[in-house]
Amino acid sequence: MASTVLANLEVEVICPVCLKLLTEPLSLGCGHSLCQACITVDNKDADTGSGKESGCPVCGVRYPLGSLWVNQHLADVVEKLRNAKLSTGLGKKRDLCALHGEKLQLFCEVDRKIICWLCEHSREHRGHHTLLMDEAANECQYQIQMERQRIQREFNQLRRILDNEEQRELQRLEEEEKKTLNSLSQAEDELVQQSQVVKELISDLELRGQWSALELLQDMSGIMKWSEIWTLKKPKTPSKKLKSVFHAPDLSRMLWMFRVDFTLNPVNLNLNLVLSEDHRQVRPVPIWPFKCYNYGILASQYFSSGKHYWEIDVSYKTAWILGVYCRKRSITFAINQSTTHSKNYSRYRPQYGYWVIGLQKKLEYYAFDETSTFDPKILTLSVATPLHRVGIFLNFEAGTVSFFNITNHGSLIYKFCKCSYSQPVYPYFNPWNCPAPLTLCPPSS
Repeated sequence: MASTVLANLEVEVICPVCLKLLTEPLSLGCGHSLCQACITVDNKDADTGSGKESGCPVCGVRYPLGSLWVNQHLADVVEKLRNAKLSTGLGKKRDLCALHGEKLQLFCEVDRKIICWLCEHSREHRGHHTLLMDEAANECQYQIQMERQRIQREFNQLRRILDNEEQRELQRLEEEEKKTLNSLSQAEDELVQQSQVVKELISDLELRGQWSALELLQDMSGIMKWSEIWTLKKPKTPSKKLKSVFHAPDLSRMLWMFRVDFTLNPVNLNLNLVLSEDHRQVRPVPIWPFKCYNYGILASQYFSSGKHYWEIDVSYKTAWILGVYCRKRSITFAINQSTTHSKNYSRYRPQYGYWVIGLQKKLEYYAFDETSTFDPKILTLSVATPLHRVGIFLNFEAGTVSFFNITNHGSLIYKFCKCSYSQPVYPYFNPWNCPAPLTLCPPSS
């Protein structure tokens, strides 16, 4: 009964133009009402205060545009109807579209929303790539599984590092224990030897105590020798304190073990970049009237083996790209001045020798990973605290490049795995078009 009443009432408050529930209804002189937006669209070239007329889309009665009035009572009725539909389950159900009432069975990858088949053909979602909800759910589960495995790999690696560090410290402590015990053993041997000498001296003195004065005077050399031997040597006492006390290292301290020192390479510097005198700071400068997107600069040092770590200060920057670069012999990639801003990202992927992450629009962090299409796979990164200092760790043999948020106790931002280096790897720096400087931190900082 209640559902029938609501359905009948809903028919009375439907806009005859958009066929949806009235929104900000305006009433006409004939008694019909329309959405304010529908009247505005229908009369977009007219001025409501000019005295011009228009016709009602229901009955055709002409009315002056200035005679429209806001029907607040009808707006209140519509609002109560919406609430009643929600409470009775007739309207915005979990599996039905709030706009069209159709079943929600599609997922829009562009807007990241669940939509119905009518939404897919609407202006808002037209041309967007969509998936069935089941396919999107499976892909989401797959990504979650991959992320779970990545997290497990990262923690397993940390455990291996900690296990190796533990074994190294235990071995160091064991060696120190052996040295201390050897010192104590040597001191004990010395005391035993001197104890034997003292016993012999005591026996000799007891024997000399029975000599006459003449015999003692005639053996003065023996008495002098005895006095020299009598000097007791105190054995060296080992220190009770350990030479070094171990403190469990955090991630930043472990990375610090692989810290390397280098500067930015001034050779072939782009005209749109300015390098500081110490070659540790770079910033972009505009070259009017050209618009350039190539702000990259390499380090003065390259790596072909080993583990290496460095840090970059990105404070006050709203855009940047950082990572490593390896020249590819068989692939060339050129960017001309007419290339669009979005297409420029297509070069920053492993296929072209870039393993990088970046910041755009001040708060949007991305990783540019490999993909089978021309457009790069741009992954949005979740960063707990804004980055002011970024650490980069290159493990050449393992084929990994890891990025750390030094601002947040060295937490991992992103890690590239299975990196293939056909040539030596250079640290890569790109201040982008943000005028704030990008600074390579010295090891002493």
